[in-house]
Amino acid sequence: MKAAEVIHPRDRDAIIQSLRAGVVPHRGFRHIQVGRHLELKALVRDVDAIADAGSAIRFIIGPFGSGKTFFLSLVRAVGLQRKLVTVQADLAPDRRLFSTGGHARQLYAELMRNMATRSRPDGKALPAVVERFASSAVREARERGVEPLAVIQERLESLSEMVGGYDFAHVIGAYWQGHDMGDTQLQTHAIRWLRGEFSTRTDARKALGVRTIIDDRNVYDHLKLLARFVRLAGYSGLLVCLDELVNLYKLANGRARNSNYEQILRILNDCLQGSAEGLGVLFGGTPEFLTDTRRGLYSYQALQSRLAENTFADSELVDLSGPVLRLANLSPEDVFVLLGKLRHVYASGDSKRYLIPDEGLHAFMHHCARRIGDRYFRTPRNTIREFVSLLAVLDQNPGASWSNLLPNVRIEEEENPDLAPLPEDAEVGEKSPNAASGNGSATTAEPTPENGTSANDDELSSFRL
Repeated sequence: MKAAEVIHPRDRDAIIQSLRAGVVPHRGFRHIQVGRHLELKALVRDVDAIADAGSAIRFIIGPFGSGKTFFLSLVRAVGLQRKLVTVQADLAPDRRLFSTGGHARQLYAELMRNMATRSRPDGKALPAVVERFASSAVREARERGVEPLAVIQERLESLSEMVGGYDFAHVIGAYWQGHDMGDTQLQTHAIRWLRGEFSTRTDARKALGVRTIIDDRNVYDHLKLLARFVRLAGYSGLLVCLDELVNLYKLANGRARNSNYEQILRILNDCLQGSAEGLGVLFGGTPEFLTDTRRGLYSYQALQSRLAENTFADSELVDLSGPVLRLANLSPEDVFVLLGKLRHVYASGDSKRYLIPDEGLHAFMHHCARRIGDRYFRTPRNTIREFVSLLAVLDQNPGASWSNLLPNVRIEEEENPDLAPLPEDAEVGEKSPNAASGNGSATTAEPTPENGTSANDDELSSFRL
């Protein structure tokens, strides 16, 4: 850590306020990053592979409060530096990978709202990406002496072979036409379609002349289209970050849960086989979400076989080449470095303004160890939050002594509230992704997962006394 490094007030405030609330800051990652260098190096290689027209998929697994979200945000920042377009969203009861009630489309819309580029790291970058594609097409048209629309159609011709590619290209052309004619309404309709905000085909056809919309059945297909498109716009590829996958684990309806796992299997197969050009997908989840053979990914036999970890790797030997990446626990030394960085950030990079000496850092760690044992560095969220709160009191009360305040620090063990199941899913007739594209109605017969058990036979969820 360089004591002479001055931290911008905007970065300082964003870091301090976010950590006090127990959430990940959107900026200033480099000021507080410690440990996990091997894991980060492995993900940087994946980012480079995506930028080289390849594909990658990772399941970032760690206990509740271990820093998964921060790690995903750090990788996303690396992707932005490598000229990737990034989209990110947290799964929730109303945002899933597959659904028949609009939940998958809501997830897609959330991803598009959070689209970021290097020049727009805070999100809402979709119009800028489309504008960049159109501008480059206009420059090429002027050089060749042809109409810009002809160049746009020529560039997008490769997308027509993909699912939904024809209408996607038509919407991009409509955006350019609105730009050329000064029709802002047409441009707005095009962006709304690309964001998945049209809920009916009738409205989309009336506004843009297309017959399809982005709905629950084709969300992943449009993510692959988007990955191709951003490369045509001059970016290196698309990085999709999906966190809180424990919400799939919590689904009480076995059919809905298996339908989402089938979609994960489809994404996994495409990325491992290299058929998703310029696309990377990061999933964040807890160990229960991965290894539980009743409700987790391992309950789906095809996923269990593909995500099986290397048996030769153990506590001393690591293998970071597989799709599953388990975050290593921080060590006490890492936590000491982290607390020093937080002290440095709070002082805006001025070592003369440090509110607590190194002796106080050791005393704080010793106090946390006596309260919750080694969990203070294994799941450090509460440790960080309490330390930042201690610094806030010392900052606003110049006469206060850290040694007198330290016994009042109350730190509790992290408890995972996400393991409680959601209410019974209402989508009883939900179809699997493979059957969703058919023109038949939803069947009421129970599909049988690959492990041979009934989809709704989940821990006797249907049993009533």
